[in-house]
Amino acid sequence: MTVETERPARRAKKVRWSRRNPYEARVVENTLLTSPESDKEVRHLVLDVADAGLEYEPGDAVSVLPTNSPELVAAIIARLGVPPETEITDRKGSQTLYNALTHGFEITSVSQYLLDHLAKALGNPVAAALLDGDRAELDAWSRGRDVLDLLNLEPDWAPTPEALLAELRPLAARTYSISSSPNVHAGTIHLTPATVRHFATEDWGDGRDRGGAASTYLADRVEPGDTVGIYLTPNKSFRLPEPDTDIIMIGPGTGIAPFRGFLHERATRGGQGRNWLFHGARHRDHDFLYRDEIHALHADGVLDRLDVAFSREQEEKVYVQHLMDGHGEDIYHWLRDGAVLYVCGDADAMAKSVDEALTSIIAAHENLDEDAARARLDELRAEGRYRRDVY
Repeated sequence: MTVETERPARRAKKVRWSRRNPYEARVVENTLLTSPESDKEVRHLVLDVADAGLEYEPGDAVSVLPTNSPELVAAIIARLGVPPETEITDRKGSQTLYNALTHGFEITSVSQYLLDHLAKALGNPVAAALLDGDRAELDAWSRGRDVLDLLNLEPDWAPTPEALLAELRPLAARTYSISSSPNVHAGTIHLTPATVRHFATEDWGDGRDRGGAASTYLADRVEPGDTVGIYLTPNKSFRLPEPDTDIIMIGPGTGIAPFRGFLHERATRGGQGRNWLFHGARHRDHDFLYRDEIHALHADGVLDRLDVAFSREQEEKVYVQHLMDGHGEDIYHWLRDGAVLYVCGDADAMAKSVDEALTSIIAAHENLDEDAARARLDELRAEGRYRRDVY
């Protein structure tokens, strides 16, 4: 006689969310962090991911799948002179031109392929001069311009929709640092996106305001109750150390995002590690992101030291690297005693300035020349004690 035994039920396969299979996260909150008087626009976005099975750590990021501005899409279609319902067929299938431009292609920035086509195939003098000139000049000209601007360089050119799309890049996801802690903000993910806007002036813009694809999508077209397509982008090189290790966080502007998550996480982990935050804003009352929350964490002892540079509140601009210069001895002692130093934010001016400030601090306190100090900084990086998330 054969005795049958019950087999254990198979565990459901974990869903892998990705660009091709994003999780549709419901928007719980979408509020303005900066004041209406600020010349910066930064938002606080809370996404419900309770049913997503996402497991993230502070320091990780989320990629958002944006949709393009309906106004810009309509303007490009009008420029082509065809109906929005025009069918576009490629190896992926068939869709309307309106849908392709809304969801499929980059149109809010200058396409290098289209610029090259204008210069070489059509002999456009503006495009040719830009491609033959200095890269910095091309970057300056491109800032704020979009695909419609390129089309308007040749007013009499009427490409077919297929010909235009062939010169455009696929619409890419935009990646934002997570600004929450999974232990404190269970079931949700918080983001801190800055809105990119280029306002038309009398000298530039042809009367059209421009904006970043994802940032204006989140700011202008996403409300609580809507859903946003996302997937997790882990950042294993930007994780917290053991709870007893000191950390120094340098994050001006939206660079504060992951450090908000760090601080909330550290509040739950215990440990003896100290936390020191350098933040930067233009004005105390307009741009200090999460100000009340950061002050409360400081008052509660979670944040041991807080230094904020307000760059526009005095005649001479003050940035985070200037505050670092003023605390060089303490920074050096923290690093000497094993602290991990993190930098998040702008990859160009800020990150380079912070790098130079750290080099100077090491050189001064170890009596090294610049090359030797840079080598020491490289050692810290190799040891995982100088970590950067810059963009």
